[in-house]
Amino acid sequence: MPPAAVATRDPAAPAVLRYWSDHLTTCREPVTVVGMALRPVARRLVPDEVFDQILSDVVDGELAPGESLPSERRLAEVLGVSRPAVREALQRMAQARLVEVRHGGATTVREFRRSAGLDLLPRLLVRSGELDVSVARSILEARLAVAPEVAALAAERGGEVLHDALEEAIAALEADDDPVARQRTALTFWDHMVDAADSVVFRLMFNSLRAAYEPALEALAVLMEAEVSQVEGYREVRAAVMAHDADAARAATEHLLRPATATLISAIHDLEEA
Repeated sequence: MPPAAVATRDPAAPAVLRYWSDHLTTCREPVTVVGMALRPVARRLVPDEVFDQILSDVVDGELAPGESLPSERRLAEVLGVSRPAVREALQRMAQARLVEVRHGGATTVREFRRSAGLDLLPRLLVRSGELDVSVARSILEARLAVAPEVAALAAERGGEVLHDALEEAIAALEADDDPVARQRTALTFWDHMVDAADSVVFRLMFNSLRAAYEPALEALAVLMEAEVSQVEGYREVRAAVMAHDADAARAATEHLLRPATATLISAIHDLEEA
């Protein structure tokens, strides 16, 4: 079973770890059905809430791979929602490759680590208003591993048209004092880099990592400020890319990203150990 999501209401936790999702459940007594601690859900967010509750049970191991979900009718009854709402949530679970729905048969849980894709990351990062620190750590580790290779490929494959796009992003970084706006500009910088790398796999990875990262921009502002304010570091990456020096681009990216990554991972580690 993976580590449980850590509640982010703790005022002593770092700002990034106090980030709250907008999708908060109604605090009514849960009903346990086949190992699932289900709660009646707020009707204004019915499909999302049903999806989130079942997702949490699958990801947390409350429902083991191969285990059957309660019937659609039973889920609707316990959750206090309509069967079409449950059906929509289960269809989304199937599309995310978290469950297997057999026509006229049982809906069974799949091993998400073997079947799901990166598009699940935003849902895994924040569940029921809580940040899963193990997922946050994985995203940061992936960013540090992938970005230097993206920069190296951009150096090898990028054309002169990349120069102006990167220079414009760097100028915006230098001109803006708002840390959240700087993070958005940094994402634009890397968006251009991923385009230049000309790798559909890295593009799809970047899209998924960005989708998971963007909702927490404000919470991350303080910890990411040291990185996004390093305008000279971005210039070094751009210079190496435009010189078509893959090794220098890889090294400059590593030098730019590692300090903030290490700080964030250290904060997450401290919280896990608390």
